[in-house]
Amino acid sequence: MAAAGGESSTTNVSEELFQNFYTEVKQIEKRDSVLTNKQQIDRLLRPGSSYFNLNPFEVLQIDPEATDDELKKRFRALSILVHPDKNQDDPDRSQKAFEAVDKAYKLLLEPDQRKRALDVIHAGQEYVEHFVKEKKKQLKKDGKSLDLEEDNPEVFKQAVYKQTMKLFAELEIKRKEREAKDMHERKRAREEEIEAADKVKRDREWQKNFEETRDGRVDSWRTFQAKGKKSKEKKPRSFLKPPKVKMEQRE
Repeated sequence: MAAAGGESSTTNVSEELFQNFYTEVKQIEKRDSVLTNKQQIDRLLRPGSSYFNLNPFEVLQIDPEATDDELKKRFRALSILVHPDKNQDDPDRSQKAFEAVDKAYKLLLEPDQRKRALDVIHAGQEYVEHFVKEKKKQLKKDGKSLDLEEDNPEVFKQAVYKQTMKLFAELEIKRKEREAKDMHERKRAREEEIEAADKVKRDREWQKNFEETRDGRVDSWRTFQAKGKKSKEKKPRSFLKPPKVKMEQRE
């Protein structure tokens, strides 16, 4: 009974932390919604942004469970804020920030991509919840206090955030590896295709040259044979000459 009660308590704590996490997310959204255009550009281009911006919800600073209308409104507000036309004193950075916002929005407009992003976020949350649950289970087994730093909503939120970013980064690395592998295979196939085409071209040229020079080779052979026959006809007959007899000298 005690074990069952402990598991139920752990489940309730996880659910409470989960709700606190979304409450924190909404508070952050409200706070960041008043960021200036320069602050938003800095946020979108901060060090490590190539990985931070893999999470489209993080880019747009919007609740993963937001409706389509909320998504459109948020995109419009943020895109206007960082648009190069509104930041003519910093056109290059504002252009990059706008592209990040636009990319995240377009990705979330695609149902499959949006589901994939949500799956990653849910996986990150489930991982942290499972980690907390297993850690409390071990503490209980060891007879120790069940208090964890992850009981603090802020710590829990940061743990979920870090795990989610890690999952997005791992997926991106795998994607790049597949892309590099596919590119290498396409390059190799193209090289083989070019080599095969060159071989066919060389064979055709050889055959063409062979056909074009065949008559010349035949004529040369016939001329050679004719010269040989004529030379044989003009050659005089040779007779064996008897050896000279050396006369003996008498004294």
